[in-house]
Amino acid sequence: HETIVTFGGAYSNHIRAVAAAGRALGVATVGLIRGEEHLPLNPSLAAARRDGMELHYVDRGVYRQRASAEFLGSLPARFGRFYLIPEGGSNDLGVRGCVQIAAEIGTSYDVVVCPCGTGGTLAGLSHGLASVAGTRAVGIAALKGADFLRDEVRRLQHAAFGGVSENWSIELGYHGGGFAKMSPELLAFAAEFERLHGLAVERVYVAKMLAAVMDMVRNGRFVGGQSVLVVVTG
Repeated sequence: HETIVTFGGAYSNHIRAVAAAGRALGVATVGLIRGEEHLPLNPSLAAARRDGMELHYVDRGVYRQRASAEFLGSLPARFGRFYLIPEGGSNDLGVRGCVQIAAEIGTSYDVVVCPCGTGGTLAGLSHGLASVAGTRAVGIAALKGADFLRDEVRRLQHAAFGGVSENWSIELGYHGGGFAKMSPELLAFAAEFERLHGLAVERVYVAKMLAAVMDMVRNGRFVGGQSVLVVVTG
């Protein structure tokens, strides 16, 4: 294939990553973006366009049908022959790729936390950690109404590995009002974190995850003496 087509919201890290990978590999990329175009482009979409991605905007109602046979069947007429990657890169191949994150982490942590948008990272990461007794993975949902992610992680693990691990959970209460919604408190937290630690904090996923972890610490959600690792994905 010489072209990749994929889906994402206006603040999708996946869209940005696919565009960068396409530039590096010499492969054309097309991003089907949920919603209407807003100019100037936000930093994520501007970076994707700089890396050569062709951006097409999809009505939100139509976008919800993106997995339907009718919608997918209409794409070859527009984009020719292409390889399709789902939203968030969350298919069995993407999930198996995320197992490698666990291999890089090693075995010295009790809890490993990651942001959760479509569930693929958590599905692969937790499977990779399943062989480490006592280690659990926690996903921090970045979107509102994300109860469906629990079933989605199970579905992805079953598709990728033929079974489901039981060493993970998802926190649903730290979405801050919805996907890409950033309260003044969250923005202040991210700015202070950057000041203290000298680490740039991506706002849509990572800031919410870091704020969630700090809140969980304050509320005794981790046992004293436990080591907690956070995976920065953005």
